[in-house]
Amino acid sequence: MSTANQKRSDEQVFTWWPWEEQKRLWLRLRNAPQIFALAQRKNTFATPHEVVTENRAFRLLRFRRQTPATHKQPVLFCYALVNRAYILDLQAEKSLVRQYLDRGFEVYLLDWVPPTAPDRSLTLERYVCDLLGGAVSSVLARHPAASRLHILGYCMGGTLSVMFTALRPELVSTLTLLAAPIDFAAGDSLLVRWADARHFDADSFIETHGNCPAWFLQTCFLAMNPVQTLFEKNAALYEQMTDLRKVSNHFALEHWVNDNVPIAGELFREFVKRMYQRNELVRGNFLLGDRTIDLRRVTCPLLLLTATHDHLVPPGSTTNLVAHVGSSDVAVKQIGAGHVGLVVGASAQRDFWPAATQWLADRSSPA
Repeated sequence: MSTANQKRSDEQVFTWWPWEEQKRLWLRLRNAPQIFALAQRKNTFATPHEVVTENRAFRLLRFRRQTPATHKQPVLFCYALVNRAYILDLQAEKSLVRQYLDRGFEVYLLDWVPPTAPDRSLTLERYVCDLLGGAVSSVLARHPAASRLHILGYCMGGTLSVMFTALRPELVSTLTLLAAPIDFAAGDSLLVRWADARHFDADSFIETHGNCPAWFLQTCFLAMNPVQTLFEKNAALYEQMTDLRKVSNHFALEHWVNDNVPIAGELFREFVKRMYQRNELVRGNFLLGDRTIDLRRVTCPLLLLTATHDHLVPPGSTTNLVAHVGSSDVAVKQIGAGHVGLVVGASAQRDFWPAATQWLADRSSPA
């Protein structure tokens, strides 16, 4: 039925329909087949891409450009080891990848492969030096004119990116950190309280489970905001069921929120004990293998992006990095959003990210 005919049909029905809420209920029921289809649709990366490197730990994606890049240095996204990286390219109109492509960059993404039982021994050193380091080498090998690249690290991926930059500063042109936990004594995060050594024995937990299970992480994240999890978002969905675009946005985000992955056991053990419980990174006594992570070796331009309502990573956990690095070119930007809204929120896509990508363009060489 055409849109015009559907409108006339609705008007005929509603000439005798007495209550506005019943009218809205009818519209919701009419949309039920489309809503069911949207609920069943699986997420993937929205932007066309190719896998340029693949191993048992990660896939390196290169996103396709329609025109030649205008900047010499490529961008590498390093996502967290929790949930899936497609949140950075969730939908065409809510894509962080698209923001950087439109600004003229070659864009790569480190898509971590969920660890299995044999991967429980993977350490933080292995992830930073071998895996992230291997991805950096692979990207630079494809761009011989560029001796350095830009790194953007989101959440835990930002923590890994800071460590790598401190170890190999000659390879990093700029570092953008997006809600990255660095100073674990900043703010009053529930995760920090729950991970307190007096209450949580990371050694026993990993000895029992091998890898940190996805269900454990999901339970922790959901329990941090139970009212929003159990009531508010479902009430919002009911109110939005007459708008299929909003319904599509809801289910895309819901699928991602529930698409958790395990974390390699040794890496989880190290991260909890050395970061959450001892805050070694900003205290200056963090050893990665036999090498000390000296944050003063981070001297490249630094962009710190945070969200005021982030209940996972308090803004100070990221911005306190400024006092410890050697960078003289530092910018801090904040938006009134949550940990995820910082990426996919409408205001973030409209205002926040154009400014962030321009910051990077101003610090890049022409192709």
